[in-house]
Amino acid sequence: MVGRCVGAGVLGADVAGLAKRGGCGGVWWERAGGCRWVSGVVAVAFGARAGVLRDPAGMLRTALLMMSGDPRVRRLVSTAPLTRGVVERFVAGEDVTAAVRVAGGLRDAGLRVSLDLLGEDVTDHRLAEESAAAYGGLLRALADAGLTPAAEVSVKLSALGARVDAALARDLAFRVCQAARDAGTCVTVDMEDHTTTDATLAVVADLRREFDETGAVVQAYLRRTEADCRDLAAAGGRVRLCKGAYAEPASAAYVRRAEVNASYARCLAILMAGQGYPMVATHDPVLIELAAGLAGELAAGRLPASAPTVGDRPAERVPTTPQAEAPRAAVPWDAASRGAASRGAASRGAARRPFEYQMLYGVRPGEQRRLAEAGEMVRVYVPCGREWYGYLMRRLAERPANLLFFARALRSTA
Repeated sequence: MVGRCVGAGVLGADVAGLAKRGGCGGVWWERAGGCRWVSGVVAVAFGARAGVLRDPAGMLRTALLMMSGDPRVRRLVSTAPLTRGVVERFVAGEDVTAAVRVAGGLRDAGLRVSLDLLGEDVTDHRLAEESAAAYGGLLRALADAGLTPAAEVSVKLSALGARVDAALARDLAFRVCQAARDAGTCVTVDMEDHTTTDATLAVVADLRREFDETGAVVQAYLRRTEADCRDLAAAGGRVRLCKGAYAEPASAAYVRRAEVNASYARCLAILMAGQGYPMVATHDPVLIELAAGLAGELAAGRLPASAPTVGDRPAERVPTTPQAEAPRAAVPWDAASRGAASRGAASRGAARRPFEYQMLYGVRPGEQRRLAEAGEMVRVYVPCGREWYGYLMRRLAERPANLLFFARALRSTA
């Protein structure tokens, strides 16, 4: 899907064209060489300066993830007057009032919500305590507005000081979970880069001993995730499956789109066959229909006898039990999977294994509404707060069409 979202030539022309015209938004950008720097990144990502690349979308994703940690680009983007409209598309504002307002609008549209107070990588105890207190205030505001349990919260342990004091972060996570239960809702503990996976899952296991409604998150691009899914599927509970949005080494993560999508399909089948409640976090139409198809076949007392197809070819055999191993062959992930789509479409409206879709605020809002109107449970992941830069760059990396939107927004205001 990523490779089809935007043509290399179109995106390169949008950004490089801005650079040639000097129209990237004013003196702040030109002084720092921002146009030249960003257009250079895009050109390299799409092969204009690096020859013919086999996976240009993957190269662009890598470049954007590198930008997410670059302080020069952070300063440029964070101070740009022209980025406000782009940020507002993906972030629900900078305070609790704005977050509650957006959550109410989504609830009224038939959608559920998971709110994330942006502010990961807290570096001292005081800020960690303030982050936990902010979640408490948000949860009380949601309850006062009558938005629970339709609205829950998502929490990163790094926002609670995990990189400074792991014990403190665990204690603060218990505090946030108690505040959520008092408000009539629950918490999902977000996953971060691969170095934190073991510690995060351990905290989730501790939280579930007292708050069994706590959600876990796993990332399909990590090579370890199938094993984690088997463990979580056997234990039960709420599990969000996403693709992953951090820059990871190839030793820990799949790099090519086809490999990530194939891993997602395997992990999804494991979770669907398990004891828990899958939360299917994807915007990919093929995976959306695959989830519906698997849920329908499970409700009918069967899993697919053959693998979901990708284009005209089978991707791989779907495991029939949470413990089953799946082949790891990587295959192309083309425009549509007719087998998965037909199973998904046929199962809509029928009795199915319960699960929900999760999508990002500002990404495919029309599809979010369409699924909800078709009777699906859809939850929108809504970030809010001032620390939006890293989140925005990861969103651009996940879906290059979002970068095209960004470039066009700059051109329209230049």
